[in-house]
Amino acid sequence: MSQTRDLTRFAWLSVAAAVATISLKAGAWWITGSVGLLSDAAESVVNLVAAVVALIALKVAAAPADDDHHYGHSKAEYFSAAVEGLMIFVAAGVILVASVVRFLSPRPIEEVGIGLVISVIASLINLSVAMVLLRAGKQHNSITLRADGKHLMTDVWTSAGVIVGVGLVALTGWYRLDAIVAFAVGVNIVVTGIRLMIESVHGLMDRTLSDEENAAIAAVVSRFTGEQVSVHALRTRQSGYLQFASMHVLVPGAWSVTRGHDLVEDLEQALSAEFPTLQVTTHLEPREDPRAYEGIEAEVPIPDVISPTDPGPDL
Repeated sequence: MSQTRDLTRFAWLSVAAAVATISLKAGAWWITGSVGLLSDAAESVVNLVAAVVALIALKVAAAPADDDHHYGHSKAEYFSAAVEGLMIFVAAGVILVASVVRFLSPRPIEEVGIGLVISVIASLINLSVAMVLLRAGKQHNSITLRADGKHLMTDVWTSAGVIVGVGLVALTGWYRLDAIVAFAVGVNIVVTGIRLMIESVHGLMDRTLSDEENAAIAAVVSRFTGEQVSVHALRTRQSGYLQFASMHVLVPGAWSVTRGHDLVEDLEQALSAEFPTLQVTTHLEPREDPRAYEGIEAEVPIPDVISPTDPGPDL
C-alpha cells in the first residue's frame, strides 16, 4: 500500500476562504466600528495563517519514506495542529484586550444592517468550507483537515454570536454589550485552542488508537486464534493519517517456518483489508518457550475465540 497522498487541494480551499472572509469581515468592521465584528475579523486572520501552515504540513506529510524517515513524514500534521492552536491563543489575546478597552470606553455602532449582511455572507463561506474539510478529514484520517475544519466551524458559531450581539446592541442601545460579546468570543477561541493543542500532543506522544478501532482490530485478530494459535502484545499507535499495529503470534514450536509465515501473512492481509492505512508488524514465537511471555506490559486485549482458523497445511 502506498503511504503517500496529497491533500493540499483542501488546504488551498481553506486559504481561499480565509482571504475572502478576511476581506468581508474587515469591511464589516470598518463600516460599523463594532469591536465584536473586529474580533470576528481577527479570527479570520488566524484562519489564514493556519491554512498556510496546514498547506505546508500536508505537503510534507505526503512525502514518501526516505533514508532519514523510514516511517514517512505523516507526523508533520501534528505540528500544523499545534501551530494553529498557538495562533488561536494569539487571536484570543488580541480580542480579549480589545473587548476590555471597548467595555471601558463604549461607543455607538454605525451602519449595522450592511455590516451584518456582509458578516453573514462571510459566515456562509466558512460554513461551506468547514463541512468540506471535516468530511475530508474523516475520510482521509487527517488531523490537519479536522483541526482546520473545527476551527472554521468555531468561527461560524463565533460569527453567529457576534451577529446576534451586534444586532441586540442596535436594538437596545446598550453599547457595552458589543464588548461583552467580543470577550465571550475570545474565551470560546481559547477553549478551541486548548483542545487542538491536546489533540496534537496526544499524536506526538504516539497515543494508541481509539477504543472502537482497537476493538475492531482485536476482533479480526481473534479470527486467527484457536487451540494451537494465540496472540498477545497487540499494540497500536496513530501517526498522522497512518496507523500502526504490532503483535506477537504464538504457534507450536514444531511448526515449519513456512506454515507460521503463511499464518501471519493471512493475518496481516486480513487486517490490511479492513484497515487500509494500518501498517502491521507481527513477531512469530513458539508457544512453549517461556521467553515468549516476557516483557508484556501494555496491550490491547484479544477477545475470546470467534471462529478458529486452520492456519495451514499439516506437517
